[in-house]
Amino acid sequence: MGIFEPFRAIGYITSSVPFSVQRLGTETFVTVSVGKAFQIYNCAKLNLVLVGPQLPKKIRALASYREYTFAAYGNDIAVFKRAHQVATWSRHSAKVNLLLLFGEHILSGDVHGNMFIWAFKGIDQNLAPFGHMVMDKKFTPSCVMHPDTYLNKVLLGSEEGSLQLWNISTKKKLFEFRGWNSSICSCVSSPALDVVAVGCADGKIHVHNIRYDEELVTFTHSTRGSVTALSFSTDGQPLLASGGSSGVISIWNLEKKRLQSVIREAHDSSITSLHFFANEPVLMSSSVDNSIKMWIFDTSDGDPRLLRFRSGHSAPPLCIKFYANGRHILSAGPGSCLSPFFCYPVGLDQQSRELSQRHISKRAKKLKVKEEEIKLKPVIAFDCAEIRERDWCNVVTCHMDTTQAYVWRLQNFVLGEHILTPSPENPTPVKTCAISACGNFALLGTTGGWIERFNLQSGFSRGAYLDMSEQKSCAHDGEVVGVACDSTNTLMISAGYHGDIKVWNFKERELKSRWEIGYSVVKIVYHRLNGLLATVTDDLVIRLFDIVALRMVRKFEGHTDRVTDLCFSEDGKWLLSSSMDGSLRIWDVILARQIDAIHVDVAITALSMSPNMDILATTHVDQNGVYLWVNQAMFSGASNIDSYASGKEVVSVKLPSVSSKEHSQVDDSEKVKDSEKVVVSISQPKDALGFTRDKQIPDLVTLSLLPKSQWQSLINLDIIKARNKPIEPPKKPEKAPFFLPSIPSLSGEILFKPSKPAEDEMDAKDDGETDTKIKLDTPPTHFVNLLQSSAETKNFSAFTDYLKGLSPSTLDMELRMLQIIDDDDQQEPENRLELFSLELLLDYFIHETSHRSNFEFLQAVIRLFLKVRTFPMSYPSVTALHRSVFIQIDRRLEEISRLNVFNSFFSLSC
Repeated sequence: MGIFEPFRAIGYITSSVPFSVQRLGTETFVTVSVGKAFQIYNCAKLNLVLVGPQLPKKIRALASYREYTFAAYGNDIAVFKRAHQVATWSRHSAKVNLLLLFGEHILSGDVHGNMFIWAFKGIDQNLAPFGHMVMDKKFTPSCVMHPDTYLNKVLLGSEEGSLQLWNISTKKKLFEFRGWNSSICSCVSSPALDVVAVGCADGKIHVHNIRYDEELVTFTHSTRGSVTALSFSTDGQPLLASGGSSGVISIWNLEKKRLQSVIREAHDSSITSLHFFANEPVLMSSSVDNSIKMWIFDTSDGDPRLLRFRSGHSAPPLCIKFYANGRHILSAGPGSCLSPFFCYPVGLDQQSRELSQRHISKRAKKLKVKEEEIKLKPVIAFDCAEIRERDWCNVVTCHMDTTQAYVWRLQNFVLGEHILTPSPENPTPVKTCAISACGNFALLGTTGGWIERFNLQSGFSRGAYLDMSEQKSCAHDGEVVGVACDSTNTLMISAGYHGDIKVWNFKERELKSRWEIGYSVVKIVYHRLNGLLATVTDDLVIRLFDIVALRMVRKFEGHTDRVTDLCFSEDGKWLLSSSMDGSLRIWDVILARQIDAIHVDVAITALSMSPNMDILATTHVDQNGVYLWVNQAMFSGASNIDSYASGKEVVSVKLPSVSSKEHSQVDDSEKVKDSEKVVVSISQPKDALGFTRDKQIPDLVTLSLLPKSQWQSLINLDIIKARNKPIEPPKKPEKAPFFLPSIPSLSGEILFKPSKPAEDEMDAKDDGETDTKIKLDTPPTHFVNLLQSSAETKNFSAFTDYLKGLSPSTLDMELRMLQIIDDDDQQEPENRLELFSLELLLDYFIHETSHRSNFEFLQAVIRLFLKVRTFPMSYPSVTALHRSVFIQIDRRLEEISRLNVFNSFFSLSC
């Protein structure tokens, strides 16, 4: 257990596994794979409706039927009913890569050519297949489909290029087609009987009549690559859609036997699935680029247009930052220009959106160039400001090998109208950027050592920062690694690659001071609230500098490989760093030590902590998603971080999963064991679970964190009771409720029948046998028992927690009960129980005041105790036994009053 625990991963839309489409009632749903879990989207708006549990291995094939989902992983097949796993089919000896829904059966195939037939009706009783087919050694199945109207028959395509027709009822091969000397990648049935379309690895599409073994027409892709997906239109138009490994979708007219339209740049990577919706001119496509898109054929020229889509990063993101008080996460990388994943609430990414680059396809057609030439290059750095979001552009991005910086309007999710070009006379690629705290200015640093300031509203340059001591007229001799400015636009800080840190006057653009680190600087991060600058150098050491004092204040060592990113917590007390060695380390800036460290299998490339300090977001090598971690310090019951932080030790942790649920199928025995573990953990005390009491810092007090109303009402309880006292006594009801027992009377008034204990009590009062004295042999209350047990162990934490849980009136009653002293009792003070309880309570006051804990609550309790006491201090026994105790309490309170904490509110006197 560490400070950060895995929560979940966002930004994953689909993977390389073909999707499965099903219709339930009037709605259509699509099931996609996202690594080891599956997700179900509603096709009406492509909104996420269900996330399946995490499986032990990655999913290789999917099939769905009503509320059932079948997922093949490794050599097994998991059966889910909605999100709950109900069965696991294990009979294959090799990896399963094919699943086909066949009526009320599922046909599965592995890479060794074994085909099993499973029945999912009555799945609880039957976990074994009822059919098995074995392919030839020279036949490796690559795709499977069921021709319409062919009873109990399936068509299998192979990597060797041959096509076979099998009867699954008799488990026999009926016919083998000649093939086309190319590996078959996809196969689909057409609305016309006996006609299928076969896509091959050589880029050719064969429309074949399987009844007469005749080829009707052959199409060839204009781009290189294999045909990975096919789909026939069923809305009356004779169309065939084909997708290739290059990401291009081609639409073929079957009547005219020619190409009708081409969707270039439909996807950035290979297309895995295509599907025409039944009786609708809508085509859905998915790709390895982590996106699902829907195209509609409603234009006059017959070309499809994009209807709706969901996409994530097609390549691992490189930059990440929280936005809008932690509700949004901005991430950028090679896959797309800038993609914000909306997290409202954090962790649910169904509202993710991609920032638009303003009609790339239309501009490409107008300029007669390819879309790749217009698209912006990958983002290497960006900065954002929330204060001017509604006024003008509030995001600035730097792109790889680009001499300009681009601005974005995050309110409309579009590219801004201005392009910032620093040093137009000697242009060099922009390396780093920063936005001022006021949101009016953008600072840009280039690889040539140039730093320039721009106005975001107009896009005009507002001057460059020049150091006349340099050989050439620029800010730094080498590449500018980072720029930052303080919260009042007074100072601007810049760092050069050669290890020089410079502090400038923000408005006058004059150099105020500089110092040399002695090592090449890789990255800098500035915290505006505490004025600390964190730098990473090539010697793997993190150094903290005080910008005002111009000196190094902290130095952290521990990483064994290149440090990839740094991040301050919002309060500036923590510094988080990630490295290519796979570690994430948390440094305490105040105590100058490492408080926690975790190790993940995939190295972290970027990280960001939310302003509320409750969520940590990370990106990783070769991972297209954004991973969220929960801060246990915000949600755990333990107030001491050392109780669950690892300190200098590095703890291995798994990455967060797409689903918050892990593998759901467990045996009954495992469930019993887990329940026993839960019972044992609940019965253990808090100390056994690692919850330890905080160590008190000398010369400081610790508050109880109770609501003010709870301890303030203790002092003014008599005023509150007087204010809430009823003005007049309650009136007798005219008519009593029917369920109250009543007795008849001669006067006609309603009389209630008293209960037997009440009659006995009245008789006892009438007889005068009431004993008003408190006997010493009566059992003590829970208050007294807990006080005695705490005094014996010299640990009053349980007693303090008990007092905190009492209401003000109950605590007032408990203290008043302790004050009952019999003046006629002639026993020695040591033998009197009430004085002994008072002595223990006074010992408790001395102990707590000396430890300076629960300060405001304890002050209120002591004041109430001194206020409600019913015995004079001049009483002989009390004076002999407790006068010195009260003097010690006064001395303790005088010491604490020197701290000037709550001194004006409390006035204590004996």
